[in-house]
Amino acid sequence: MDKKRVLSGIRSTGRLHLGNYLGAVKGMLELQENPDYESLYMVADLHAITTPYDKEKLSENSREVVLDYLAAGLDPNRSTIFIQSKIPEHIELSYYFSTVLTVARMQDLPTYKDKVEQFKDHNTVALLYYPVLMASDILIYKASMVPVGVDQEPHLEVAREVARKMNTLYGTDFPEPERFATKGEYLPSLTGEGKMSKSIEGSYINLTDDLATIEKKLAGAPTDSGKGETIPQKGSVANLLKFVELFEGKDKRKIYEEQYLGEGIKYSLLKKDLAQAIFAELEPIQKRREELIANPAYVDKILAEGEEIAGRLARETVAEVRSKMGL
Repeated sequence: MDKKRVLSGIRSTGRLHLGNYLGAVKGMLELQENPDYESLYMVADLHAITTPYDKEKLSENSREVVLDYLAAGLDPNRSTIFIQSKIPEHIELSYYFSTVLTVARMQDLPTYKDKVEQFKDHNTVALLYYPVLMASDILIYKASMVPVGVDQEPHLEVAREVARKMNTLYGTDFPEPERFATKGEYLPSLTGEGKMSKSIEGSYINLTDDLATIEKKLAGAPTDSGKGETIPQKGSVANLLKFVELFEGKDKRKIYEEQYLGEGIKYSLLKKDLAQAIFAELEPIQKRREELIANPAYVDKILAEGEEIAGRLARETVAEVRSKMGL
C-alpha cells in the first residue's frame, strides 16, 4: 500500500447539517485533495440503527447523505464512496475485534453513557457495540487518518487499542488511527447548549436550508442585552460569535466583541449578516445537489463502483485476520 488510507462516515439520519459539514465533510475534502492519502467515505447506516430509527426512511436517509457528500465536493474519481451495510465484512471483522475488548471497557466510555442517558429505554447490545463496529470500519481498510469531530475521540482510542491488541496477539499490521481535526470540528448548537445535533430541535441548520429558513433559525437563537463587561465564553451569545468567526472571519468577530464591550451589539443585524454569509457558502452546494437529484443513474453508478472497491479491500483484510487468528 503506497498511500496511507483515510476512512470516515456519517450516520444515515437524513440530510447533513452544518455540524456534519464543518466537523467531518470539510476534513474529508481536505484529505481528498492530499495526494499522500487514499480516501474512503461511507454512509454509516449500520450505526444509525443503534438508536431508534424509522425503517421506512433508512434507505432514503442514506441516499440523502450520499447526495450531500457529492454536492459538497466529494469526488468519486478521487474518493471511494459507499454504503456501510453493503460491505458485510465490517460486521464479521467487528466480531473478531470483540474478542479482545471487555464489556467493562465499553461500558466505561463517556459516549456510551451519554447515549444511555439519552435513550433510557433503548440500551441495546448494539449501542454498547458501536465503538467495536467503528473500529472495524476504520481498520478493515487499514486507515491511519479519520476526519471526525472531537466527540469521536473516545471511539478512536478504542480503535487504537484494538489495533495494538490484534497486532500483539495475532501479528496483524493494523495502524493506530489518528483524528484529522478541522477548524469547525465542534459546532455549537443554536440553542446555546451542547453541539449542533439533529436530535435537538432548533439546534441545527441543514445544508439544504434556503436563506429564509436560515434567517428564521438564527432569529430563534437566544441572546442577551447585547453588551457587558466581558465577552461570553459559553452559551448562545458565545455560540453566535463562533458562527461569525467560522463564516465571516476573525476580524468580523473582533468588531462584534468591541461592540459588546462598548455601545452594544444589534443582534438583528448580526443575525441577518450571518445568515447571508452561511447561505453564500451553501448555495453552490444546493445547486450541485439539484443536478445530482436529476441524475439518479449517475449516483447509482458511483455507489456501485464504491461498493466494489471497498468490498475487495474489506475481503482482503478479513481473510488475513481469519488466517492469523487460526480460523
